[in-house]
Amino acid sequence: MALIMQFQNTSAIIEKDNDHLLTEQQLRQQLLKRKRMPNIKVFSGSSHRDLSERICERLQLDVAKASLKKFSNKETNVEIGESVRGEDVYIIQSACGEINDHLMELLIMINACKIASSSRVAAVIPCFPYARQDKKDKSRAPISAKLVANMLSVAGADHIITMDLHASQIQGFFDIPVDNLFAEPAILKYIKESIPNWHEAVIVSPDAGGAKRVTSIADRLNVDFALIHKERKRANEVEKMTLVGNVRDKVALLVDDMADTCGTICLAAEKLVEAGASAVYAFCVHGIFSGPAIQRLNNSVFQAVVVTNTIPQEQNIKKCPKIQCIDISMILAEAIRRTHNGESVSYLFSHVPM
Repeated sequence: MALIMQFQNTSAIIEKDNDHLLTEQQLRQQLLKRKRMPNIKVFSGSSHRDLSERICERLQLDVAKASLKKFSNKETNVEIGESVRGEDVYIIQSACGEINDHLMELLIMINACKIASSSRVAAVIPCFPYARQDKKDKSRAPISAKLVANMLSVAGADHIITMDLHASQIQGFFDIPVDNLFAEPAILKYIKESIPNWHEAVIVSPDAGGAKRVTSIADRLNVDFALIHKERKRANEVEKMTLVGNVRDKVALLVDDMADTCGTICLAAEKLVEAGASAVYAFCVHGIFSGPAIQRLNNSVFQAVVVTNTIPQEQNIKKCPKIQCIDISMILAEAIRRTHNGESVSYLFSHVPM
């Protein structure tokens, strides 16, 4: 297939019309040709150092120096270890582990860079904190996602880069630019390369809210889709499930934006097997895996549970062999590169960069 070479600034981006990644060797060869980007610093918070290093490796940058410590009374202390005057600063911090501590650390890092005369500060938040608290679903409930948006803006953030927000309206909580990237292209690539008989699969949403997500994937793969209607009595507890669609003798691919306690997707998988599915896979962008999640997955009927590395997964993979991880560092790295160079990021909504 024809390759279209587009030269922009100092970088060469190779686009393939079949949406596939280049080989690792080709990727390395192209990266070696790139010049170091001037006037940019990429810092890493303490939540996901591995992802930050992967992103910087693809950008051919070193992770900028910063000392992240806690005082004896648990206050967070941040020291920026190099000059950021006049620089574009990108701070990578995901919502995982000690979420409140990591959020506070991110806010302090943003403010420290801002008052150190950086040109602009962008927060790269692969998994956005408090994203499920995006509306008043009952009396006197807080809209915590809006509060987090306000805090990031007040701290000094000029730009937000995130991935697969739980609710897209969170972008409207900000008065600064927000790039909500999608893992869908990477998931599509994985399905085409790793799922047997994917042409005969059915894409399934575990709830009505994910219907738009699964129809998009189903259209891209040219396969059928189904959804499961669920009724909840309390958070993380599902009362009843009803399957809408036909999965008999087909591979069912459950797709959701996050997997937390995994109660919903495990019950959904059992429902699909009862309905005659020949195999069931789960695809979730953010693998939180809290509480009894690992035990539930080990006892589940899933062939595999595929997540991305927006959240660290090394320990989870050791505990549950069914968990597989897709690396999305190339998407975030390319978003940073394009943002820094003033280029459009729309290409990333439908393609996996090299």
